[in-house]
Amino acid sequence: MDLKRRLHEIEKVIAEGPYSPDWESLYGRTMPAFMREGKFGIFIHWGPYSVPAFNNEWYSRNMYREGTPEFAHHVETYGPHKDFGYKDFIPLFSAPSFDPAAWADLFSQAGARYCIPVAEHHDGFQMYKSNLSRWNAFEMGPKRDVLGELHGALKKRGIICGGSTHRLEHWFFMGHGKNFESDVKEPLQRGDFYWPAMKEPPLHDLFGEPAPSEEFLEDWFLRCCELVDSYKPRVIYFDWWIQHEAAKKRLKQFAAYYYNRAAQWGEEVTICYKHDAFPFGCATVDIERGRFAGIQPFHWQTDTSIARNSWCWTNSNTFKTAPSLIRDLLDIVSKNGVLLLNVGPKAEGIISDEETRVLKEMGAWLAVNGEAVYKTGVWRRAEEGPTQTIEGQFTDGEDPVFSSQDIRFTAKGGTVYASVLSWPEDGKVTIRSLAEQDASKLPVFHGIIQDLAILGEEAKPRWERNAEGLQVQGPPGKRSMPVVIKITVD
Repeated sequence: MDLKRRLHEIEKVIAEGPYSPDWESLYGRTMPAFMREGKFGIFIHWGPYSVPAFNNEWYSRNMYREGTPEFAHHVETYGPHKDFGYKDFIPLFSAPSFDPAAWADLFSQAGARYCIPVAEHHDGFQMYKSNLSRWNAFEMGPKRDVLGELHGALKKRGIICGGSTHRLEHWFFMGHGKNFESDVKEPLQRGDFYWPAMKEPPLHDLFGEPAPSEEFLEDWFLRCCELVDSYKPRVIYFDWWIQHEAAKKRLKQFAAYYYNRAAQWGEEVTICYKHDAFPFGCATVDIERGRFAGIQPFHWQTDTSIARNSWCWTNSNTFKTAPSLIRDLLDIVSKNGVLLLNVGPKAEGIISDEETRVLKEMGAWLAVNGEAVYKTGVWRRAEEGPTQTIEGQFTDGEDPVFSSQDIRFTAKGGTVYASVLSWPEDGKVTIRSLAEQDASKLPVFHGIIQDLAILGEEAKPRWERNAEGLQVQGPPGKRSMPVVIKITVD
């Protein structure tokens, strides 16, 4: 590729607008309708790191860090790093069972409305056909355009497609391999798989040294723009390190390029970011494995995984359950958020039985109760009940224990949906936010309740409204999943 010519083409798109590479021009972005109405997306972590299937998707870094479990496992299983390095997993990543149509069918059955496959992880292996590097899935490993095939299959099922790139972290990801005799050897130059393998700076230092060089940032920028032009993703997801000060210039240029391309396509798009990599209002806020505790005045996204301990498939994964994830979804949506839920396929291209079961169970629940989720908005309260939500990232290690008093609210038109997170065996529920109160004291709700129904139940529940709350007598018996009470108001 003629890089100078390509950069000139990109600069021309930026110059022609309507967006320019400054935060004032990029301000005013809102979450696209397909996300804020669809509420539920699928994330996919799959790559050469799925072959060793050990510990987590950071294997490519940690296998070169002496003293780590990954280092010991690698030597014991594959031999010395000088003889078998990370690059040697690529031929083993042949993915003979990869069936994008089957994956797309599963995600559709799960009730997902958008999907963000990882296009390039920290390891530097592109899961798509690229003109910038031969180290990609089209030329090596599966020898297939994984991202392109997935996009094609997903679009046929009405699922909106995006892509994530974690390339910026590759600046340092393989650097530990220079500390001993390994296959990460100098001289490394642009185009090499392990390049640049720099010393690892402090991971959350905004000014950490060594900072990414202009040559590396140009390469990163070109890869991001290639993704945009080759696949027209409706979402670009970035991992955390783009917050580094050195990346800001190129980050603004990329945002302007992407938003300008989307304007040419006539499509709504967004960039998902963590921490404060973007000023507020220029892209979509994302919280990794966590959430906000209360309703936010803006739309936001949680990204988390079905596996508790990893984003990719490993032989030691432990999994969340469908009921716990449905509760997470209801809590997030009640607070103006959306859920991006990760699956980690096995190296051969099969989605595990555990993750398949979870997705199908979630889909079965959404098939009955989805009207309380899709295309809804927040109500005047997100929740009631004694169980407190822990705010922040990486807070999903354990499932909260909910009671029948823990309720999440959403609304749409003349309907309020009250999702009871733990249905009581006697079927008796009190919704305190809908209590009859003196209007002069500004009650939570002073409207007219016309009717009640329980989604999935033919029989109407008995109900009455008094000073204690809206008293509902629903069907008795244990339920593993949340139960939605549909309240028609006037």
